Amino acid sequence: MQGRIHSFESFGTVDGPGIRFVVFMQGCPLKCKYCHNRDTWNVDKGMLVNVDEVVKKVLREKTFIDSSNGGVTVSGGEPLLQAPFLTELFKKLKELNIHTCIDTAGSLPVSQEIKELLKYTDLVLLDIKHIDDEKAKDLTSMSNKNNLDFAKYLNNIGKPMWIRQVLVPGYTDDKYDLQRLKAFIDTLTNVEKVELLPYHELGKYKWEELGVKYPLEGIKSPSEEDIQVAKNILEIE
Repeated sequence: MQGRIHSFESFGTVDGPGIRFVVFMQGCPLKCKYCHNRDTWNVDKGMLVNVDEVVKKVLREKTFIDSSNGGVTVSGGEPLLQAPFLTELFKKLKELNIHTCIDTAGSLPVSQEIKELLKYTDLVLLDIKHIDDEKAKDLTSMSNKNNLDFAKYLNNIGKPMWIRQVLVPGYTDDKYDLQRLKAFIDTLTNVEKVELLPYHELGKYKWEELGVKYPLEGIKSPSEEDIQVAKNILEIE
C-alpha cells in the first residue's frame, strides 16, 4: 500500500517522547491561519511511498529510537486522511516493538478506519485548535466539533493523549477561552500532558513561496508574560 508523504525527519525531539522518526503526511482539510506546513495542504502533492520503504527508513534510526525510548510520529498535514496506510505501517512497527504516535487535529469524523488505526497507536498528540466553535471556524475554516469529539472518543477508549494548544495573540489567548479549554481538559481522564506552543512566523516563507498571502501578517509571537498567564490558567509548569 502506498501513502502520499510530504517529508521525513530523522531526529524529532518535540513530537512525543524520546527521539522520534517523524513522517509528515500530505493533505489537510483545515486552513489554519498560522499553519507552518502550508505546503502540505494539497492532497495531490507529495511523494507516493509504500509502507516497506517507510519501515526501512525507520530501521536505519532504530538504535537512536531505542536508546531514547522514542518511536515514530506521523504528522502532517492531517494523518487521519490516510488511515488505512497508517494502519498497515503501524502494524509493522508494532511487530518491531516501536512506539507509535499520531500528531493530529482530529478534524475528521471517527470512522471505522480511524478506530482500526487507533488499535495500533500508542499515543495521540491532539492539537485543539480553539475551544470556541465560531472562533475555530475563523481560525481554521472548520468547526471544532470533530476536534472535540475525537478527544472524547480517545478518552472513552483510554488512549493516552497529549493535548496541544497554539497560543496566537488575538486569536487563542483570551483568558475566558483558556479557562473553557482547561474545563474541557478536566473532563478527560487520559491526558498525560498539556503543551502550550507559542505562535511563531517560521513557516511564513512557505506561504510566500506558494504565492499565497500570509493571513497573520503583523501578528507577533506572544510575550513571556502572555505565555506565563496562559500556562497558569492551563496549570502547566
